[in-house]
Amino acid sequence: MDYIKYEVNGAVGVITIDREKALNALNSQVLDELSATLDSVDLETVRCLILTGAGEKSFVAGADIAEMSTLTKAEGEAFGKKGNDVFRKLEVFPIPVIAAVNGFALGGGCEISMSCDIRICSDNAIFGQPEVGLGITPGFGGTQRLARLVGAGMAKQLIYTARNIKADEAYRIGLVNQVVAPEVNEAGEVVKSAKEALMDAAMKMAGGIAKNAPIAVRNCKKAINDGLQVDMDQAIVIEEKLFGDCFETEDQKAGMGNFLEKDKEKKLKVVPFKNR
Repeated sequence: MDYIKYEVNGAVGVITIDREKALNALNSQVLDELSATLDSVDLETVRCLILTGAGEKSFVAGADIAEMSTLTKAEGEAFGKKGNDVFRKLEVFPIPVIAAVNGFALGGGCEISMSCDIRICSDNAIFGQPEVGLGITPGFGGTQRLARLVGAGMAKQLIYTARNIKADEAYRIGLVNQVVAPEVNEAGEVVKSAKEALMDAAMKMAGGIAKNAPIAVRNCKKAINDGLQVDMDQAIVIEEKLFGDCFETEDQKAGMGNFLEKDKEKKLKVVPFKNR
């Protein structure tokens, strides 16, 4: 792997796109390495993934324009399919994926973040779909996922104008779930950089997810993703099936058993009012 780093911290895996000199731009090799990395994740032990970019300046600045500039019509379509195949693999990955967005998330960078379940960004993050300014459309799912996340009207505005937006506006329109600022002391000195604070927040959230019953979390992800593709009558059937699949699992037995035991202990500790 030249451009992808993967490390595991407990039950959390961290994938870093490491092409910092090119602002972590996506070329064919990066996409191939990312796909191979996802295939290598040990789903027996890893319960949540974090996806981020190397350095403080850029998450992913976009697809590699130098590579795209010479593509033919057929090659352009094939490149779009390569990106879409990888991003779709990320989107339907069995466990939750958190995008920790540091700096630029433009074009393919915005698109790959939208393929993740949750987006957390540093306060210096910049999002946008600037493709029409380059004479192309978003090609890695941007026209589809952005509309689903922020609504068709806002998505059309951002895509047609090719305007970039800052972290606070991304949060306001619902593109990101959380904005993280650098940590400063009382003297105003930075004691934790934007990237460090961002990764701490992402790890905290991922750790919280990883503590929950893994089968239930996976089924929740599948229920949401699959349910969004169909009407409500079909969606609730999907939920019913995945709800039922949780029963008779060790997770369900342990989770409900622990709850009932704690509830029993709590009731035993209650002293009747007349005896107080």
